[in-house]
Amino acid sequence: MAATIFEFFGYRADDTSDVAKRAADTETCPISGDTCQKSFNDGVVSGVCAIKPITSEPVICCPIRLYADDYRILSDIADRVFGSNLKLVAGRDAVKHSIDHQEECVAVFGKGWGGELRLPQKSKKGGYFVDWVLAKLSNQGELIEFVAVEVQTIDTTGTYRPGYDALKADRSIEKTTAGLNWENVAKRILPQLIYKGQILQREELCRSGLFFVCPAPVFERIMERLGGQEGLIRYALQPASITFAVYDYDMPDKPAPESLVPLKNTLNHSTTVYKVQEAFNNVTLPVENVYRDAILRALGSATSE
Repeated sequence: MAATIFEFFGYRADDTSDVAKRAADTETCPISGDTCQKSFNDGVVSGVCAIKPITSEPVICCPIRLYADDYRILSDIADRVFGSNLKLVAGRDAVKHSIDHQEECVAVFGKGWGGELRLPQKSKKGGYFVDWVLAKLSNQGELIEFVAVEVQTIDTTGTYRPGYDALKADRSIEKTTAGLNWENVAKRILPQLIYKGQILQREELCRSGLFFVCPAPVFERIMERLGGQEGLIRYALQPASITFAVYDYDMPDKPAPESLVPLKNTLNHSTTVYKVQEAFNNVTLPVENVYRDAILRALGSATSE
């Protein structure tokens, strides 16, 4: 597999503007405003937000890239679940805000927004944690309801280090051996969704279940693994919901330099944890006797040598 770096420290790799170069020189993520958190094994900050496989469209591989436009994904979910125009406030400050302003608000718990919630751990591995919890408070700071949010991109395989070196040196784009670890869809992402969805359906104040935010290519691979989107019947939001909130690049015909490529919400598909689990367990088996036939072929080739 081969790919090029599509976004480098927030900006398109082919953006040669001073703003894009400055972000790379200072190793700054323009979305968080801090030093990029992605790094190689030797600690060098990589700055890679997305890669583009040679034969397909670019795929976001850094979760922070999805937090562009001032965490719009969280606002989108809060608007859908709680109603529009509620202010998002860092979790530790939310009660004071609602009382001081005599207004409902959304308390946000997650990295950089008041910290993660302290939850009991599963076998000391933290199996209950979700990336974000959005909690609706009354104008008196009382908890009304909450919703959980997971944000997932995709891990990479191989290396894009040659592409990094070329961009750092003279802003040139070089092909790399980087690929996408689609195996994680079945091995890690889906089992976690099912497990956390089952936990959340038992929460009396979690009335809209779990939202799963991901790039469009990741959603497409998940649907392939689950046998197709049409098999996941749509349901209204409920405690057992899993809602796939899909985002993709809103690519202009002529991308402007010095600006991030905007993202757009392309799909919201709400189903239930039961339907996801059923589809996940419904694996497609090969024809019978594949092992026998493979053995016979091997034996036949051995005797013909």
